[in-house]
Parts: sequence; C-alpha cells; structure tokens
Amino acid sequence: MANYQNIRLDKTMYKAGVPFSDQLEKLDPSAAYAGTELAGLDAFQRQLKRFDIRVSGPKSDTIAKFFGTSDSAALFPEYVARAVLQGMDESAVIQSIIASKTVINSLDYRTIATADGHDVSASVVAEGAAIPETVIKLKDNLVRLTKRGRMLVASYEAVKFQRIDLFSITLKQIGAYITKAQLADAVNVLINGDAPDDANGNAAEVVKTAEAGKLSYDDLLALWGRFSDFQMNTLIASPDMMQKLLVLTELRDPVAGLNFTGSGMIGTPLGANVIRCAAVPAGTIVALDKNFALEMVTAGDITVDYDKLINTQLERAAVTSTSGFAKIFPDAVKVLTLKTA
Repeated sequence: MANYQNIRLDKTMYKAGVPFSDQLEKLDPSAAYAGTELAGLDAFQRQLKRFDIRVSGPKSDTIAKFFGTSDSAALFPEYVARAVLQGMDESAVIQSIIASKTVINSLDYRTIATADGHDVSASVVAEGAAIPETVIKLKDNLVRLTKRGRMLVASYEAVKFQRIDLFSITLKQIGAYITKAQLADAVNVLINGDAPDDANGNAAEVVKTAEAGKLSYDDLLALWGRFSDFQMNTLIASPDMMQKLLVLTELRDPVAGLNFTGSGMIGTPLGANVIRCAAVPAGTIVALDKNFALEMVTAGDITVDYDKLINTQLERAAVTSTSGFAKIFPDAVKVLTLKTA
C-alpha cells in the first residue's frame, strides 16, 4: 500500500502544469486502498486526513489548521479550487444546455464544423452509387475564450479563526458567480454566433411572435416547427418571457403547477425543458437541441493564486476560470422574439 503520510508537499507542485490532484494521485494511487478504510477517498482527501483537517460538518476546523505546517499549507489552494468548483457544479444550469465540454491546455482553439451544402437526409444509396458525404472541417475563427473570476480580498488575520465550512460557502458563491457569467457568454453565442460580427455565419434564425407584445401557444408551435433536423428539447427564457409562459392556458394544468411549485421548473406540452435566465434579452426565448447545439471550451481547471494563498497573502488572491463556447450545428438553435408594434 502506498504511504500517503510520507508524501512531500510544496507549492512547486502547482507550477508543474499538471493539476495538483493528479500529481497526488500519481504519487499515491487510490487503487492501492481498495478494500481498506480509506477506500472511497481520493489522494487529496487522504492528505486532509493525514493532517486531520476537517473541512465540513459540525466539527469543522478553522482556516488556521491548513497552516500548521508548510506541507499542509500546500493543500489550501486545492481546497479553495474544489470549493469554488463545487459552487459551479451546484448551480450548473449550463450543463443543461451544452452538448460537449472540451478541456484545452492553451488559449488557442479552433473547433470543427460541418461544411455547408452537405446532404443531411438519410437517403437510400443505390447499388454502385456514391454514398452522400458529411464533410467536417476546421472553422476559420478561433473560439473566443474569456476569463471569469473574483478577487479574494481579506487579511489572513480576519479569516484564520473562521470555520472552514463557513468559508466554503463564500467560495461556493464565487463558483456560482463564475457559472452565471459563463451562462451569459453561452447565451450570447447561441443568439449571435461564436465569432465577432458573425464572422462564422452561425447566428441563430429569429422567429417573431404573431402579435406585438404577446406570446401565444401558437407561437411556441411555430418555433417548434422550425426544427426540421433537430429536436426542440430546451428553452432558455428571459424573466419576462418566463412569466408569459407561466400564464399560457395550455400550460395551466395541475401537474405543471405542482412541478413549478416544487422545483421552479416547468414543462411544456412540446416536451422541452424550460430555463429562466436573466442573461437572455427581454422578450426573447432561445430554443435549442441541447444534444447538438453548443460546445463549451475551458482552458484548464479553476486557477487560484497558489503562491499568495500558501503564504497567507489573501489580500489580493484571484480565483479564475477561462472558457468559451462554439456552435456545433447552427440549425440546432432558433430564437423567438416578441414582435414590436
């Protein structure tokens, strides 16, 4: 069995270009603990146990516990990153709208696209005839990556006696903020395309309501009818359009009411998942096939100022995430807007 208690930890592990947790797993493989009392813990969690650091529960330790030794202090940036990531996961509406997530190790990324004019129908191929082609090529423009994050502004003296589980709540909120900002980026790409000035020519088709300022069930049917090769399985609605959806007679049934009361989510007779999003422009609903519409690209994991955190310099310690979005199949997205007078 690997001895997790003898691993030397220091801040240089954050400079290696390999995630801290991955380095710990290489030094202390979890597979070696199968069938033991430590089974189910990853390498980082075993290090917390090594230094007897409790990060949750009624007996949670204080922040100062991380800084008992230089080795245990090296765990603090990873704890911060994990707490922020947990906050991102708990508010992960974005996972409901992306078809794929790509992790890259640079800031330059060019995604693929299907060439225009290819045959999308599943036509019968006669004997000896050529098989219809789907041509895949690289897009002309790089995916725009945006850094999102927060600056931790606090003195070590102010937080060292705070319980770790309470501090985690603040870090989770940072994660929720990052996810909210990323969702706004995703919505912008869905509506306006994934290159400046629609250079890739994949802005969403816009459908207007039949009556000015009003949303009807017929408008939803018209929107649904615009999807020929894809399914309309997700609707992202602005707050005002969410209200209009909720008062539609066709959606006023006991089951829909119970679902909304219990979860805050509504279903439609068209089978689409409905998401309320303040990043969507007023009077707008973004409809998509989540299985084919959007790719999320991230440059690595959550990034923290490990040097400042380890040296207890929390006054200006940044927590960031760099990501971007790209359209996969442009026809998998349509936009419904209120007709103006």
